[in-house]
Amino acid sequence: MSNTIEAIHILEDKLESLLSNYEFLKNENEILLQSTTKLQHQLFEREQLLAEQKKQYDLLKIAKTIDGSSTNTRETKLKINTLIREIDKCIIQLHE
Repeated sequence: MSNTIEAIHILEDKLESLLSNYEFLKNENEILLQSTTKLQHQLFEREQLLAEQKKQYDLLKIAKTIDGSSTNTRETKLKINTLIREIDKCIIQLHE
């Protein structure tokens, strides 16, 4: 009888330990999920900022070339040609 009671106490202790570990891991998981969400949001914002700065950089290169700088002339001409083609496509779509 005493072995049975002792086994029950050991089982209860292990069960309490498992429940305690479960609660701890559950809380830790919630914290990590919140952290992950926050970091993903920050990454998205940084990617948007990077894309915006890249656009500004490209526009600055075009402006410098138009201003008389001889560097990046070819790139500027290609960009202008690309923009003209896009405008032409838009005009064609408007006429349809």
